[in-house]
Amino acid sequence: MQLEIRPDPAEVGRARRWARSRLAGSGIGADEPLAEILILLVSELVTNAVVHTGCPAVLRLSLPGAEAAEEAIVRLEVADRSDRAPVPRCVDGESTGGRGLALVDGLADRWGWSAEGAGKRIWCELDRCAQEPDTGRPCGGDTAAAYEGLAYEAV
Repeated sequence: MQLEIRPDPAEVGRARRWARSRLAGSGIGADEPLAEILILLVSELVTNAVVHTGCPAVLRLSLPGAEAAEEAIVRLEVADRSDRAPVPRCVDGESTGGRGLALVDGLADRWGWSAEGAGKRIWCELDRCAQEPDTGRPCGGDTAAAYEGLAYEAV
C-alpha cells in the first residue's frame, strides 16, 4: 500500500489518517500500543520528508493480514527525491524540533535508509508477535514501554 505525499505540511495529517484506515484489515487494533506507535512513526517520517526536503514523497506501509497478525513485521517506508542523507541531531531541551530520528530510533525495532536513484528511502520496522507471557504486552522489545508517557495528539 502506498500514498503519494505532496511537499505540504498538511500532508502529515492526511498520512496519519491514511495509515489509521489501513489498520482495519490488518488484525492490529486501533487502540493497541503498536498502532499508536506506527502512527507516530508515520508522522515523524512524513514530517521529515515534507519539512527537510521540499520534495514530493511516497509513503509505503506493509501490514500483516488479520490471519498473520500475531507474529509479523510491520514495515513503514518513506521515499523522497532528495539526495540529502537523514542526520540525527543533538538538540537542547529548549528546541522545538530535531528529535524525529531519535524518536524513530527509540520506537522502531529497526530503522535505516538507503540511496534510491536520485533520492532516498527511509524505513523502519516494528515486530509484532503473540503476547509476552510475563507482561501481557505485545512483543517488540521495549517499543510499548518507550511509547508510554509520550503525549501525542491525533489529527
